[in-house]
Amino acid sequence: MRALIFAAGLGERMRPLTDATPKPLLAVGGKRLIEWHLEKLAGLGVGEVVVNTSWLAEQFPATLGDGARWGLRIRYAYEGAIPLETGGGMWNALPLLGGAHGADEAFLLVNGDVWTDYDFARLPREPQGLAHLVMVDRPAQATHGDFALDGDGSVRADGEHRLTYSGIGMYRPRLFDDWRAIVPEPAMVDGKPKFPLAPLLRAHMTAGLIRGEHHRGRWTDVGTPQRLAQLDAELRG
Repeated sequence: MRALIFAAGLGERMRPLTDATPKPLLAVGGKRLIEWHLEKLAGLGVGEVVVNTSWLAEQFPATLGDGARWGLRIRYAYEGAIPLETGGGMWNALPLLGGAHGADEAFLLVNGDVWTDYDFARLPREPQGLAHLVMVDRPAQATHGDFALDGDGSVRADGEHRLTYSGIGMYRPRLFDDWRAIVPEPAMVDGKPKFPLAPLLRAHMTAGLIRGEHHRGRWTDVGTPQRLAQLDAELRG
């Protein structure tokens, strides 16, 4: 199984800490944020990890190397000086996640700037439909939530009780089949499309092709220096 770690963000809300360090390489609880994920992926038996990069991209291979210390093979998908957002970033990384676009082998995705006690082993290696999303209760900073989760595991765009997408899931590359019909005029950066992932997910929800689960354990979007400091104190306590 392969995994993709989103690590290309500019970390603007985390400044000044991210002026010289990409957010996933900031330390919390004695190790870098991205290292928490790498350890869990190695423990799950993942062999190859793709890390997408943009801001201060050179620091990732300099810090993480080829992944051998975790028993992993790490490859880097450089997006360019301007991040391609979640949809464009995943599209750009697909050739490293199992070959040509249109392949069907599912891969694990995790955002490099979240921390959680969620057990990656709970994710279905062969998800129903095109994606399986891990949802969490809305944090204080999220006023509306992202999607609704039905009792049968279907994820819907609208609903009375909306949850927040955790940045963790299993995805099939086929999610991007005919993506230009959904995002017909994406912004282009150095010849690469830049667009969010959410429109693709919403477009396939009506057919029941996006599934999910509700994680009720610990999860933090480490988006500000204050949240980083609070999580660090909790993990060291």
